[in-house]
Amino acid sequence: MTQLLSDVDFSEICVGGLFGPGSGGTARSIDPTDGTLVADYGIAGLDNVEDAVAMGQAAMADPAWRNLKAHERARVLYRIGDMIEAHADAIAALQTRDTGKTLTETRALAMSAAGTFRYVASTLETLDEDLTPSRGPWVTMSVHEPLGVVAAITPWNSPIASDAQKVAPALAAGNAVILKPAEWTPLVSLFFARLAYRAGLPKGLLSVLPGPGRVIGDALVRHPLVKKVSFTGGTVTGVRIAEIAASKLMPVSLELGGKSPTIVFPDADIEEAIAGVLYGVFSSTGQSCIAGSRLFVHESIREEFVSRLVERAKALRMGRGDAPGTQMAPMIHHRHRDHVAAMVDAAVAAGARVLCGGEVPQGEFAEGAWYPPTILDTVTNTDTICREEVFGPVLAVLSWRDEEDLVAQANDNEYGLACGIWTRDYKAAWRIARRIEAGTVWINTYKQFSSSTPFGGVKDSGLGREKGRHWIQAYMNQKAIYWGMSEEPIGWG
Repeated sequence: MTQLLSDVDFSEICVGGLFGPGSGGTARSIDPTDGTLVADYGIAGLDNVEDAVAMGQAAMADPAWRNLKAHERARVLYRIGDMIEAHADAIAALQTRDTGKTLTETRALAMSAAGTFRYVASTLETLDEDLTPSRGPWVTMSVHEPLGVVAAITPWNSPIASDAQKVAPALAAGNAVILKPAEWTPLVSLFFARLAYRAGLPKGLLSVLPGPGRVIGDALVRHPLVKKVSFTGGTVTGVRIAEIAASKLMPVSLELGGKSPTIVFPDADIEEAIAGVLYGVFSSTGQSCIAGSRLFVHESIREEFVSRLVERAKALRMGRGDAPGTQMAPMIHHRHRDHVAAMVDAAVAAGARVLCGGEVPQGEFAEGAWYPPTILDTVTNTDTICREEVFGPVLAVLSWRDEEDLVAQANDNEYGLACGIWTRDYKAAWRIARRIEAGTVWINTYKQFSSSTPFGGVKDSGLGREKGRHWIQAYMNQKAIYWGMSEEPIGWG
């Protein structure tokens, strides 16, 4: 790890660039690999929320930030991206200990965060305002201005990447940001704050306040000077945030849960589809909102496909996140692992058959939060295991016979985040992709992202979009300006 990381005292939170103990005490970060202590970290209190908001307001109003031209503000974002990349190995090692994820994944998340800052910076440099067509003796313009202090509430499954996806566009828009990381994974966010300030971010513009969502998150959402909340997490919490936001007439961005269908056509490249299905549901140990957790295989190839899929799933390598070749690392927390195991047990009790996995492993895995890749069949699309998000390495196998049947089943769910389609027939892929109710559809690939392509969900999977050309403007107010050009005074007077 870098010297900078080794010097970090995680008992200190970040309030506007000032690092010190939080008034909420401390909590423990536990390595889910074996249950050992990673670090004691600081917890924010309600007074820290007030201070962070006040410092954010002051920093936004300071001409040193407020009057920066777009390309000048972009330079700060570029430097933050460079700083993240320079410390990517340290970030990856820290995140692997904090979350259990593989080093391959955590390094990719760090590099994704660096890329996010660079993309947002380049977008900011080229962001145009509009000179709108005149419909009278005026020159009319549309301009965008910062919202104010923004609260960014991020999940535990992808720290640093999720942080960047909220902080970068909010800063680019000229706002101040208060980042509330998940209770189980705050360490990378605290380190990120130090990197941002070392890169030259003016004091006050970023705070990182770890703590319980029901206390710190709730205080941020309700605070009268917080002008937007960007939240990634569970649908129940997202609905509660939306209700509070409605009472404030405050915009929100909500990326919520998913129960994504993965569809295999009879003409699909079987080997390619098996690899894609495995990656789509079991990578990240299934802890992904876009996990392809409902598999729809055409009935004509179901037996062969599922047999080969199960064989390959059993061969996936479980192991420590820092061990070479690991594909399935531990889950985030023992409590979450037990929740996933209970959902599988309930599905079995309701009639599901376990084709592989389905039991908490013992032996060398007994101390950690481990759960194996699990595939279930003899389920229906109305079963709980096919309706509710598991957020773990659990795949439910279903079948389909014709396109109408397929579309009806795939769309018969409260969620609408993602979908995967495996077929050689590009016309069929297009037809189904347009009919599926989802924010993202992958065809002959899965879990691929681009900063330039908007991402979000429909139905209970959320509101708003992240990424894309309009990412920054989602954190801004639009204002119309009219310049009177008439030689005559307004006639009414």
